[in-house]
Amino acid sequence: MLPTAATFDDVMRRFRWIVPTRYNIGVDVCHKWATFEPDRPAILHAHLDGTVETWSFGRLSKAANRFANVLRAHGLGRGDRVAILLPQSPETAFAHVGIYSAGAVALPLAEVFGVEALSHRLTDSGARAVVTHRAGAAEIAEIRALLPDLGTVFTVDGPTDGAIDLSREMERASESFEPVATRADDPALMIYTSGTTGAPKGALHGHRVVLGHVPGVQYAHEFLPRSGDLAWTPADWAWAGGLLNILLPCLSLGVPVMAARFEHFDPEFTWDLIARHRIRNAFVPPTAMKLLRGAGSPRGRHAIDLRTIASAGEALGRETYEWARAELGLTINEFYGQTECNLVLGSSAEIGVTRAGAIGKATPGHRVAVIDGEGRPTRPGDTGQIAVMRPDPVMFLGYWNQPEATAAKFLGDWMTTGDQGIVDEDGYVFFVGRDDDLITSSGYRIGPSEIEDCLAGHSAVALAAVVGKPDPLRTEIVKAYVKLAPGVVGDAELAAKIRAHVRNRLSAHEYPREIEFVAEIPLTTSGKVIRRFFRERARGEAAPRGQ
Repeated sequence: MLPTAATFDDVMRRFRWIVPTRYNIGVDVCHKWATFEPDRPAILHAHLDGTVETWSFGRLSKAANRFANVLRAHGLGRGDRVAILLPQSPETAFAHVGIYSAGAVALPLAEVFGVEALSHRLTDSGARAVVTHRAGAAEIAEIRALLPDLGTVFTVDGPTDGAIDLSREMERASESFEPVATRADDPALMIYTSGTTGAPKGALHGHRVVLGHVPGVQYAHEFLPRSGDLAWTPADWAWAGGLLNILLPCLSLGVPVMAARFEHFDPEFTWDLIARHRIRNAFVPPTAMKLLRGAGSPRGRHAIDLRTIASAGEALGRETYEWARAELGLTINEFYGQTECNLVLGSSAEIGVTRAGAIGKATPGHRVAVIDGEGRPTRPGDTGQIAVMRPDPVMFLGYWNQPEATAAKFLGDWMTTGDQGIVDEDGYVFFVGRDDDLITSSGYRIGPSEIEDCLAGHSAVALAAVVGKPDPLRTEIVKAYVKLAPGVVGDAELAAKIRAHVRNRLSAHEYPREIEFVAEIPLTTSGKVIRRFFRERARGEAAPRGQ
């Protein structure tokens, strides 16, 4: 737990990790509350018809126990990978708790995955079971012959060919189950990297990963829990952002979590949901925050009662930070991490740790630095790689079946991130960009995030992706692919105005020399811009004809 304190220095001085030898996520996030406060709300499930179904910790625990008994009856237990292909829902929550209780390893899968993405993750992980719905079962049926390890598919919404009706199985199972006495370092969760570069790799985490996240979530949400707190995120619970930045840590703290399903992020739906259910604590990824900003202030349309907003996944940027302060009366607490080691840098405005354009400082309990190629911390103002010192409770155990890739992730005891950053004199870290995203133009090293943020500040721009396009004179030029706001028509005059907007606000070497209007900006399942798609496109445009 994060100690309550008035200043950052007080928090850092008083904080200590307490990691027990025996620790089980299922017990921590559910069963402990079911024992002492069984009626305490755990999941508030918002249905499409506007009704809300409340699942208490007691109900969630009993369902998880039944599911754990079903797993055991099907020969599944310690170390077995069990995939979850479901939206935000009580079923997703009890599946996680049941898997951890049984000592198995949860493998979250996003609904947006196509059959190739599913095939890679299920094959690579050797998953022995999947819990899904009938639509997910139909997708898996297409590739079932390619999955020799997959023995059982459970469906939560009724039986279908090749799948077992989970509800019927759970009705016959006992609601009592003794959780496996797992150690803190025992495997519990495997999340595949988003795959912005290369094939996704399975980042395997121990049970301690949730314990390690709790103080960081408290920090970003300004000493959660407080009376009336209710947490929500639009991020899929299959992504580390939804699962580890909201669902599991909040349940560990006894904070209820809103579950709501929607196929595409919609700003009006979001504001209505937040207002109608009096959501107090939101984790909103930067891309979604920029879409909310683009839709205008909710004032006059929605009675917002938010206490905290946290954001992570890519750079938030100064423009969105200032907009939230002006229009929402809130300071967005930005934080930073990766699937492999999350929530290690952050902000907490209540104790004065906030700076426009910065990620924040090292969060309590984590040793983070910007380092050079020799593993030495850089001087303030110098660009280097963001790195985290091991051991660390949130750090992964390793990449699944890839010891070489795991070893390559470290430089001595520094876990490297592949993300470039700058630290200032006060210890604030500024995100520059991923190693492979940096643009080299006329001798300058340029990060795309700041330019994308500036572009999004133009009223005509909805989203943008910035990459380097090969150029014989400058090595690369800055090129922007721009998705325009609804109703806006792109032409040469608008492109010139957008270029001037960036040049006037940033600098002459950073403005995009080329702007191309596009219908869509592809995103990963975690909401990050897939710049690789546009890098390859730009290289193709620059290649001499005939090659």
